[in-house]
Amino acid sequence: MFKLGQRVVIVADSFEQGMPIGEYGYLIGRDRNPDSAFAWIVRIPKIDKQYAVPEEDIALEEKLIEQEAERIQREALLDFALATRNEALFRQLMGMQDEAADNGDPVKESMEEFIRKVNIKAWI
Repeated sequence: MFKLGQRVVIVADSFEQGMPIGEYGYLIGRDRNPDSAFAWIVRIPKIDKQYAVPEEDIALEEKLIEQEAERIQREALLDFALATRNEALFRQLMGMQDEAADNGDPVKESMEEFIRKVNIKAWI
């Protein structure tokens, strides 16, 4: 997944080494010792230090940007579904099962029941 010399972002500090989370670093070495918990050696130029880190603590910038774009797109679609009262799109985004599709017969639920389900799923 990673290659030497790649630019990575510190996303966690599992071993509490005092790493600056969110900072950029460069992979300068790989630890191939099977007994070691650390997989990579990262150089962080901003603070002029090197850290041995597990693979879970670093991520590629491209992956982080892609995940953020997907999250923003999902939130925008959810806002659009709520603003236009598009129940089908809302159900699809929230992963709610459609009772009519499961049973094969149309089931009409009341607006109060739909609002109750929305409020249960809301993170407000």
